[in-house]
Amino acid sequence: MTNGEKMIQVSDLKKYYNGDKIKALDGVTIDINRGDVMVVIGPSGSGKSTFLRSLNLLEIPTGGTITVDGQNITGEKIDLDKFRQKMGMVFQHFNLFPHKTILENLTLAPRIVRKEDPEKAKEKALDLLRRVGLEDRAGAYPVQLSGGQKQRVAIVRALCMEPEIMLFDEPTSALDPEMVGEVLDVMKELARAGMTMVTVTHEMGFAREVGNRVVFMDGGRIIEQGTPTEIFENPQSPRLKDFLRKVL
Repeated sequence: MTNGEKMIQVSDLKKYYNGDKIKALDGVTIDINRGDVMVVIGPSGSGKSTFLRSLNLLEIPTGGTITVDGQNITGEKIDLDKFRQKMGMVFQHFNLFPHKTILENLTLAPRIVRKEDPEKAKEKALDLLRRVGLEDRAGAYPVQLSGGQKQRVAIVRALCMEPEIMLFDEPTSALDPEMVGEVLDVMKELARAGMTMVTVTHEMGFAREVGNRVVFMDGGRIIEQGTPTEIFENPQSPRLKDFLRKVL
């Protein structure tokens, strides 16, 4: 669980398109503490994914600052590849290399980016596959896996880089309903192990059960944030109340 140490500080973050006609992010300010399991909810188009992608500079902000471990990553020249090793990211779609086996998918980045010994990379990948119940699929190709299995592999691929924080962008939205649970179980296990996580999701049950902080966004802004109990049982803003009436 969080120890109160600020890991990421976001201040007045903005992301505008077409000049300032489209305000995907419009002044977002928030701290993410080490050990946080922050869940970001809100309607489609509210800026959730743009916020998440901005944290590792997949989106370059129009304004504001993002500070990670004391370094202002938006204001300094940084080694993006090295910086992104701190942040594992899992997307809606799995983005696995179809022509490589699962084990090859998992060991590629550690060998090339981290210059890991191939045997060490293989051993770590197999151990992580064991943790998510997929060790027997190491020699399979992505086409031979179900959607839920592919997403578990995508999570393992991010973990192979030994990140300090995991970012999840609607990781279950492309899955059939019966496959959602197996992916959420892996994420719950990561949370219990103390991984710092920021998750954009429509899974309100996950937000309520696993998150220690829930953030509600709309119109590129943070409208309300608090504990799961505060957000789901005692919402304050009319916009959040309206949203919850529609999704719960």
